[in-house]
Amino acid sequence: MTVALMWEARAVEGRGAELLEWARAQAQVLATEPLRREILRAPQDRVLVLTWWDAPYDAELPELPEPDAELITRAVHRWRFESVEQG
Repeated sequence: MTVALMWEARAVEGRGAELLEWARAQAQVLATEPLRREILRAPQDRVLVLTWWDAPYDAELPELPEPDAELITRAVHRWRFESVEQG
């Protein structure tokens, strides 16, 4: 089964580039290498990190930590999804 982890944070205004670089660095040092990883950005200084894993849905998987509170406007949002067959 393939599991995708989503990590999304919103930077304090004007610090989006700093949050993006922080997320890139954190995604490179996960305890285990994911099958795939993608980092995206959006308006309002938002950063999204997606990682894909060959694991059961409830497996313990390495996730990005919370950035320093001074860098973000709210707590990080996290979601977990599993792949389904295409019909």
